Amino acid sequence: MEAEACEIGRLPEELLSASLSRTSPRDACRAAAVSPAFRAAADSDSVWACFLPRALPPLADGELPAAPPRKKDLFLRLSDSPVLLSDKLVSMWLDRETGAKCYMLSARDLSIVWGDTPQYWTWIPLTDSRFSECAQLMNVCWFEIRGKIHSKMLSEDTVYATYMVFKLNEHFHGLDYPVQEASVSVGETNLTRKVCFQDYDAVGAVPENYRPMRLIVPQRISRRNRRAVPHGENVGLPQKRADGWMELELGEFFNEVGDDGEVSFSLMETKGGNWKSGLIVQGIEIRRKKSG
Repeated sequence: MEAEACEIGRLPEELLSASLSRTSPRDACRAAAVSPAFRAAADSDSVWACFLPRALPPLADGELPAAPPRKKDLFLRLSDSPVLLSDKLVSMWLDRETGAKCYMLSARDLSIVWGDTPQYWTWIPLTDSRFSECAQLMNVCWFEIRGKIHSKMLSEDTVYATYMVFKLNEHFHGLDYPVQEASVSVGETNLTRKVCFQDYDAVGAVPENYRPMRLIVPQRISRRNRRAVPHGENVGLPQKRADGWMELELGEFFNEVGDDGEVSFSLMETKGGNWKSGLIVQGIEIRRKKSG
């Protein structure tokens, strides 16, 4: 094996670079450990330029070093942690395995029904958020959040999934029943699924703090003694993230070559009429859907 590597290492660096540029970022990093000849080719700008997107959206000032880094350093920086776009309402990063562009739309970049009415929603800063403020649900009986992104901002030939990134504060209630409806639309294709912000292992009936729609905002009810609601097998449930937030998958879609339109997504619960409170929304994330 070592002899074969030595023989391959005698090939011109340009040929090695051309071959590595047709692999993946992970393969290029592995190749750099084979030999000094491979390392020179695997670290070259000609290889990593193929892994970077053809065009990056305008970034906020200070997100990247003033001096242009090597292409590999730029890729590793963009795949290591998100950077803010120029409006500071959207963050972007690269998928480390494929280089696909991924985004999070902040709560301020979403359409939240009653979002500017303090009686129903308030805006708070959180130190562990990517953005300057998050949306906190005070009390609503009509829950509706929508967002959209242009397909040209995304990577072609890539399967994406969208996720609501959120937390629940200590006063949350009404988010477990009825379940919410999530949808993702691309062109004339609209896919919907049932999801729920809360996950219970126990089986029970309608929660004791279920409240029908009223003309006045009711007082908060403690979430003690709540009985769990069975969700069924087809209801999507949240997952804990490494950054301490929760995420709820809304759906997935395939961004084809030549797509030129908007991808829209929503999360709603408007039919049950029960009051909801205690949700904190950081934003909606659009990232490459990992296989398996």
